[in-house]
Amino acid sequence: MASPAAPSGAISLSNPGLAAGMRTSLPVIVAVLPFGLLYGALAAQQGLSPFDAALMSATIFGGASQMVGIELFGKQISPWWIVLSIFAVNFRHVLYSATLGRRIRHWPAGQKALGFFFLTDAQFAEAERLAEAGKPVGFAWYMGLSLPIYLTWVAESYLGAAFGKLIGDTHAIGIDFLLPIYFLGLVMEFHKRPLWLPVVAASAAASILAYWTVGSPWHVSLGALAGVALAAAMPPKPITSEPPVGGDVP
Repeated sequence: MASPAAPSGAISLSNPGLAAGMRTSLPVIVAVLPFGLLYGALAAQQGLSPFDAALMSATIFGGASQMVGIELFGKQISPWWIVLSIFAVNFRHVLYSATLGRRIRHWPAGQKALGFFFLTDAQFAEAERLAEAGKPVGFAWYMGLSLPIYLTWVAESYLGAAFGKLIGDTHAIGIDFLLPIYFLGLVMEFHKRPLWLPVVAASAAASILAYWTVGSPWHVSLGALAGVALAAAMPPKPITSEPPVGGDVP
């Protein structure tokens, strides 16, 4: 008797895309490890229990916005200012989702909604790298990438809140620099794209200027907008190739 077919959209554990996504997630997990623990420690300092810290990570799943929110919760400021600050940090996700949407237009609506929930800097960068290699961004691969990162982040939040005092100064031992190194490597992966250097330079300059004038967290979004504005103002010239003299046109 034939076994029943798997429901549409289901992911088999033997799916090669799922395994490939899990392998891709490993360096991301290592890079975000100190930040998940640090967030949990900060949450505990603001009076959140380990369960509350983990619940916040499970429902929001946004490292930078959680960090900003935790820092602002302990201050006597307007709730609207907290919302506006978190919006400034997460504005780049509007750009991420617009770009990723082109890669996953073949997904059903439910899968797209789940994919956008799991969308972070790492998922966006790895999906773009996969697309640059000429490979489709499949749902199984994306979930294989996202689920280990998500579950690890939630677990780190709990452990950081429970044992954060044992971590010590992350700046002194240098583990807080793992994530910037990881993202620098991802940025370098796209160095063959047209206008890569001018866009990166404009984003970096605008971000540094905004950091010293407007302040954090606005420098993140302003730097991204500067790069987008330059890319829009200077569209790359189309590449035209001519066959060699005496050669055949493919």
